[in-house]
This record gives sequence, structure tokens and C-alpha cells, in this order.
Amino acid sequence: MKIIDFHAHIYPEKISRKAVESVGEFYQIPMTGDGTPETLLKEGSAYSVSGYVVHSVAVDGAHVETVNNYISSQCQLHPEFYGFGTMHIDYPNKIDELERVRNLGLRGIKIHPDTQHYNLDDPGMYEVYDYLSAYELPLLIHCGDYRYDFSHPRRLADLLDKFPRLTVVGAHFGGWSLWDLALEYLKDKNCYLDTSSSIAMLGTVRSKELIRIYGAERLVFGTDFPMWGLKDELGYFEKMQLTERECELIFHQNAERLLKL
Repeated sequence: MKIIDFHAHIYPEKISRKAVESVGEFYQIPMTGDGTPETLLKEGSAYSVSGYVVHSVAVDGAHVETVNNYISSQCQLHPEFYGFGTMHIDYPNKIDELERVRNLGLRGIKIHPDTQHYNLDDPGMYEVYDYLSAYELPLLIHCGDYRYDFSHPRRLADLLDKFPRLTVVGAHFGGWSLWDLALEYLKDKNCYLDTSSSIAMLGTVRSKELIRIYGAERLVFGTDFPMWGLKDELGYFEKMQLTERECELIFHQNAERLLKL
């Protein structure tokens, strides 16, 4: 079956080890990959992955352009990549950079409020959300963390109410480590969710329940590379024994719709 990995972080080789170690320390989880595009492609080739949504996060406003340039350069090198740019609340000329992101051919924006240290529904990001809504560019948001409030599912619910035309993918079933709260706030909201960094902790029984509750038409597959590997993530889906229709939607059809492929 065709597979698009909708959640993959990549880093330049010279900083990849440090970046991966930093992410592992932040979540206190051992990492399975080195974060380089080459490793991502090599692993995916063994499972016939046809595309990857790749991104990285600017930890402050000063690194926004550097990250966007890097993601764009990798998409030019690797046709399998669909790049998402980044943005930070402290970046001064948000609309100008979003215009540049669009001209670079990037397909959306990824933010991580917990590591970027701002609330996902902060008014300081409203102009970004207005722009993405106007140009129908999807926003991938890290959601949920029991240690922080920046990306709480209720904030995503608030954002969706304020920006009904905004296309949002709430990562990690909409609330990493807060999955039941995510269900409470997002069950009936107009958004997509990805499956990354969740099934190993939720278990396949609960994950299947969540997929059925939300509906497979709202889910996209993601590994959260380099945090998790394809072998294990695909193994979980085999155990869940979803229908062929559900798998088609989750593994590629929903992603194709979001990416306008």
C-alpha cells in the first residue's frame, strides 16, 4: 500500500546528532534515527514509502529563515519530500517570510509551541493563521504535553473556533500524553490529526478505538522520525487490523488531499 509519512523531522548532518540528542532529552525518550534526510530515505525505501512531509522547528525568531532555507534545499534535492516551513512568534516580518515560504514551494507550516515557548492560540500568531487560511496552506501543530500548557488541546479547540477556514493537523492524536483530553476537546472539531508518537504509549487497542471515534478520514500517518521507526509503527497498524479503506485514508489519501497532490 502507498505510504506518505506526514511527520518527519530532518536536520543538516553537521548538527543532526546534537539536535536529536536535544529532542531525546526533552522527551526523555531514546531516539531511533540520526535525523538526516539520507537515513529517513533509506529506512523508507525498505517499506516503499513514496513521500515524506519534512520539517524542522525554529527555536527562536532568528532561526526561522535558516530552517526554511534548509527544508527548501532538501526538497529540491529529494522529490519524495514535501516541505513544511516554520514560523516563530518572535519573528518580526511574518507575512514577508510566509510569502517567501510559498515562493519556495513549501506546502505548509509546522510549529511546536512547547519548544518555541508560546501558546498556540496567542494573538501574536493570528496574522500567520489568517495568511494560511487565505492561501489554504495546512498548519501542522505539535499538540499536548502534560508538563506544559502551550499546546494544550483546549487551545487548539479555541484556535479552530477562531479560524474556521484554517486547515490544521493536530499532531499525536491531537494531544501527546493528553489523549483523553484531546478527544474531549477535538472530537467534533474540523481538523485532521496525525498518528505519530502515540501508538507505542496508547497501545493498539486504544489507538484503534480513537481512530474509529475520530474517523479514519481525519487521520494521517506519521512516524515523528527520528523518534520512532517505520518497522514498529507499521507493525502497530498490522496489529490493529483496520479495514483496507481505513488504511488507504490514513496512509496516503488524506495526505494527498492536504498536500493537493
